[in-house]
Amino acid sequence: MSGLLPRTLDRRAVVARVLAGRRDLAVVSGLGAPTYDVAAAGDHERNFYLWGAMGGAAMIGLGLALAQPETPVLVITGDGEMLMGFGALATIGAQRPGNLSILVLDNGLYEETGAQLTHTVLGTDLASVAAGCGITDTVTMDHMEQLGGFAERAHRLGNAPAFAVARIAPSHALKVLPTRDGAYLKARMRQSFGQDIG
Repeated sequence: MSGLLPRTLDRRAVVARVLAGRRDLAVVSGLGAPTYDVAAAGDHERNFYLWGAMGGAAMIGLGLALAQPETPVLVITGDGEMLMGFGALATIGAQRPGNLSILVLDNGLYEETGAQLTHTVLGTDLASVAAGCGITDTVTMDHMEQLGGFAERAHRLGNAPAFAVARIAPSHALKVLPTRDGAYLKARMRQSFGQDIG
């Protein structure tokens, strides 16, 4: 079973690699470790950190991608959060925004709540689920060398959404906690697009 294969990628290094050279990219990070890792790579006016709403990261990313079709949008989330938001993949597959990419950091654990096993260890293949929902640009990555193509894709506009799973090792990296003020984060992102927040 592929879910039982060892997960070896360092999640913080994966996120730093994918965000390297960032220009106009907007990022939505799922709750927990993905938010800590995006913040560790450097706070940015186009970072939208989630602190709750488990299962909502991909749908928030879709909404942002549809509202800003000329801006590349990247969702970085975990396997537990993505499992809770499966329905989002069907909607993304139907909408097909070419400016949306999704990176799932898959350690096979609900690490924030006590390291219980997720379904990805028990046989659920997230890339296959995404493909089954009509997202044809999918990849599962086990080595840092595989990140280049997805990272390049995440920073540009394409013809359809992209979906990647990075099979990461469990981590005890220090938490980097950005602001939890949702109203501030929303206003900051809107301002980055030149929108009046008055």
